[in-house]
Amino acid sequence: MNPLKIIKNGVITENPTLVQCIGLCPTLATSTSAANGIGMGIAATAVLVGSNVAIAAIRKFVPDEIRIPIFIVLIAGFVTVIQLLISGFFPDLDKSLGIFIPLIVVNCIILARAEAFAFKNGALDSMFDGIGMGLGFTIALTAIGMFRELLGSGMVFGVKLTPAGFQPGLLVILPPGGFITLGIFMGLFRRYQDWKSSRQGRPAPAHAAGCSGCAMSGQCGAAAKGGADR
Repeated sequence: MNPLKIIKNGVITENPTLVQCIGLCPTLATSTSAANGIGMGIAATAVLVGSNVAIAAIRKFVPDEIRIPIFIVLIAGFVTVIQLLISGFFPDLDKSLGIFIPLIVVNCIILARAEAFAFKNGALDSMFDGIGMGLGFTIALTAIGMFRELLGSGMVFGVKLTPAGFQPGLLVILPPGGFITLGIFMGLFRRYQDWKSSRQGRPAPAHAAGCSGCAMSGQCGAAAKGGADR
């Protein structure tokens, strides 16, 4: 496979947050600022790349019946390493992200890529898939975090960007504001995809609804039920 195409797939075509709509819990909880978005995105990317490569390397020796528990054990190992590094070198970020760092173990994005890609492809392609999906996740989190931080506090990365007299909207950095902001970004991103497809003379991409867009839907039974809410 073409490495650039694999990376582009994760960033644009199948962006995990804005297209596949997976990993939304950490997206909503940690995107209250741009710094949190970057920190969470980089941590998830590191785990994605490491677990994808490891799973691809041992995939021929893993019995199909117990692959999911093996995936989780491997992912948990990488998450532990990342959490220790963050707590040791970036204690403020560790305090800010809190429980969402260890919860990367059960992040839908990590497990979905292990099942949908790493278990079916070689280590090199799986590494690029992890990079692409991680970048897509990081960019989405950072963009949402910048928007919420700017409107909610008037600052981005701690730098004041709003004029004097600006009244921050506290709602934007609260959970309801997270849902509203995420919906706006999803709508704009999908509108961009439709516009791009139209310009290139291609049919508009099909936007999966509910859990049917997740690679793990076949395992949890959501696909058979026609998709379920997250």
